[in-house]
Amino acid sequence: MRILQVVYAPRLSGAEILAKGLAIQHREGGHEVCITSMQPQLADFDHSRSELSAANVLCDFPDSPLGRVGRLRHLWRCVRRFRPDIIIAHATLAALYVRLLPSVAPVVYVMHSGSNDFANPKLKWAERVLSRRAKVVVGVSPQNTRDYLREVGPHPYVTVIPNGVDLPRFENAASAPVTGDRRDSRQIVQLGRYVVDKGQLETIQAFEIVLQHEPDARLVFYGVIEDQAYHDKAMSLVHRLNLAGRVTLCGPESNVAAILQASQVFAMPSHREAHSIGFLEALASGIPVVASQIAAFEFARDFAGVSLVDTNNTPAYAQALLDALHSPRAHRALDGYTLRDTAERYLNIAKTVFERNGIAANASIADWKRNESSM
Repeated sequence: MRILQVVYAPRLSGAEILAKGLAIQHREGGHEVCITSMQPQLADFDHSRSELSAANVLCDFPDSPLGRVGRLRHLWRCVRRFRPDIIIAHATLAALYVRLLPSVAPVVYVMHSGSNDFANPKLKWAERVLSRRAKVVVGVSPQNTRDYLREVGPHPYVTVIPNGVDLPRFENAASAPVTGDRRDSRQIVQLGRYVVDKGQLETIQAFEIVLQHEPDARLVFYGVIEDQAYHDKAMSLVHRLNLAGRVTLCGPESNVAAILQASQVFAMPSHREAHSIGFLEALASGIPVVASQIAAFEFARDFAGVSLVDTNNTPAYAQALLDALHSPRAHRALDGYTLRDTAERYLNIAKTVFERNGIAANASIADWKRNESSM
């Protein structure tokens, strides 16, 4: 099978990292795979690009920023060259654009957003017009599908496929011997874009309390600066609280497994998420986790070493971080949440759509609902 993955811009973000993982898994399974985008690759995707090349996955990214017509032209040229049997479009903009092309291959639309994209009237109208051009609509969380059905209306085939983590990569890193200063036993790390929804300010405020009890503790942030004003606000808070010697705000970093291995606590005070790959990576690494009480994290509430708290309650958040600094690493069973599990689910959908030239007449909606309920 020839599988085309479409993303908006190759970067270190959830949708693009999932697309990369699926592409490598499907290529290793013997399928021809290409990833294309509507905008040029960002520098933070360089390592992922190398992984794709090593796996013999084709990459077709624009060399310069494109306007609306240019994006359509680029996608059309890619489709004509690669001749896909199936197109998997990640996130709303990519899915909208690819469905504006002449119908050349079935499209699977994957919703990744932690918020309701269709609260935007223009996106809602566009999706209602193009809805049936998607053979299957996939949400990475049940909330995605509920938002879709409420805002856009009924669609014949809507299902949920949770994201998956490359388990061997993080388990191997966690089991590797630690020598010297490779692991800072007092380092708290937070990974994620610098935007309000990721809650870096809440972590900085809680860390001020942590230092009163653990003066040797450190706090490190890694992420793409998506909102410069918010990043500057975080920097200002660090200096105002006199934490510059203990808190570091870094840019994006691709070697997440090594960062988690070198740290003692993973913080994730997100206000909203769909189904965070970063959260799954932390679970796989065994690191103690302190995260917010949102629906996306509830599945891990009873896992060893996981604490879900009200991260807007600064004293409670700080206490959870302090407790985690003295907690051991833990093995967590992530059956159903591995990258292999996720890739197989997408491949099963692709095969069904391709082999039957669309959903088979005898593939009932009940079958798909069973699939959704099992996720």
